[in-house]
Amino acid sequence: MDPDAPAFPRRRLWPGNWQWPLPAVLAWALAWLLFKLLVGLELLPIVCMGAASALGVACSLWGESWWRRLYIGAGFPVSLAFTLASSGTAAIPAWAWLVPLGLLLLVYPINAWRDAPIFPTPLDALQELPQHAPLPDGAQVLDAGCGAGDGLMALHAAYPQAVLHGLESSWPLRFLSAIRCPWARVRHGDIWLADWSGYDMVYLFQRPESMTRAVVKAAELQEGAWLVSLDFEASHLRPTAQYRAPGGKMVWMYRAPFVAL
Repeated sequence: MDPDAPAFPRRRLWPGNWQWPLPAVLAWALAWLLFKLLVGLELLPIVCMGAASALGVACSLWGESWWRRLYIGAGFPVSLAFTLASSGTAAIPAWAWLVPLGLLLLVYPINAWRDAPIFPTPLDALQELPQHAPLPDGAQVLDAGCGAGDGLMALHAAYPQAVLHGLESSWPLRFLSAIRCPWARVRHGDIWLADWSGYDMVYLFQRPESMTRAVVKAAELQEGAWLVSLDFEASHLRPTAQYRAPGGKMVWMYRAPFVAL
């Protein structure tokens, strides 16, 4: 193997890494292609629209932010609505437009909109973490808001002997994470209502608006436990350590008992 070769060349094939708006254009094209194919098979219009909308929602995982995911997932049903409105077609009942909205809400529950529905953790972002925050074998580690499982995969690479837990409020993402990470204990739930006290480390990749809430929640952690945040600093606490991961994101580590600033 060439030591100078990129560590993760396959990532270039992931549309989420393509320049915007290429992921959205590809998702819309695939959704329309599926819709046309199903219409050609003379399936019920509601079935055709539902399947194409579901594909668009699945492709929304390519978006790097909430708004980009919304554009990707809602692109097909919105464009179809304009198409039907301009053509005067009434083959699809009015209530059918609730289908794509329902799919979006299933993947991104309203209670998760204030947090980060899906911020994928780069696989190599946590590789240096054990040097700063060592854990014993069998340590209990929680990925709070595990999304599609990227954070769990990065944690597993960093702490292969740890017992990993994932908590996710979206049912589809919870199942996807469990499929991708069979060695982790993934369950559905609200990270702000769950008990954090039994974990040796809680990992977050949320957003700045969530960090104040995370600081309050981290008070449940026992002495010696770690709170780890990717990219976003808990500005109310003094970090125990930090480092810049490949790609430029900062990893912030705080160990209980925490020191307030």
